[in-house]
Amino acid sequence: MKRILLTGAAGNLGGVLRRGLKQRGYRTRLTDNTDLPNPQPGEDFRRADLRDRVAVASAMEGIDAVVHFGAIPTEDTFSSIIEANIRGTFNVFEAVRLADAKRVIFASSSHVIGFHRRESNIDNTAMHRPDSYYGLSKAFGEDLGRLYADKHGLSVICIRIGSCEPRPADARHLSTWISERDLVQLVCVCLEVPSLHYAVVYGISGNDRAWWDNTTAYEMGYKPEDNSETYAAEILSRDQPEDVDEIALQFQGGDLASVDFDGNPEDIS
Repeated sequence: MKRILLTGAAGNLGGVLRRGLKQRGYRTRLTDNTDLPNPQPGEDFRRADLRDRVAVASAMEGIDAVVHFGAIPTEDTFSSIIEANIRGTFNVFEAVRLADAKRVIFASSSHVIGFHRRESNIDNTAMHRPDSYYGLSKAFGEDLGRLYADKHGLSVICIRIGSCEPRPADARHLSTWISERDLVQLVCVCLEVPSLHYAVVYGISGNDRAWWDNTTAYEMGYKPEDNSETYAAEILSRDQPEDVDEIALQFQGGDLASVDFDGNPEDIS
């Protein structure tokens, strides 16, 4: 699978993959609903809004696989999330089906399971417990991928990305961090693994403090190069290793577990 469509190419993680996939020899077509920062000679960029099914279908022509990172990347209004993350993701999967492409790598999120408590250690079979409209949209994307795998025969891999930063920023990231180079490696592993119907993996580095069992990713060939423990002493020596409220500190999703929540998360068992 050498001809890849990367959605969300103008975003932060899109930029990481834009560079990383090129360095690893993939021919990438890039798309986003805004202009590409620092366009390079020879880059195949097509500006498209993922809500526009015709534009998405046009971008899909001649593509072997899609790395779908195009989305609102954090919490927002429900109406905005529906349009960008739900309608846009549906349009991508439907365009893949119609184009007879081979595989979709879907950028899911740890916020799909954000209301699991921090003392829990879970694997990729854990129940969805989204912590936000954003997390709910990523749970939808995972289930949509399952539908298209089962009903239409697509090969779909969902990556529940934790916290992709150049380095961990706080105590929560010691459990959720994935380095940029590990993210690129994991996406490439997902593109190359043969004969795979559907899978969910976690987008984390080889962190000693991880909350998530990432056996499936390791069985696919993922070998993370980084570990958040490198930064643990410095982060934990701060007066505030994590600057969030008491509700957020209980749940794996962190601050999204306490943003615009109408109920009482402290009562969740």
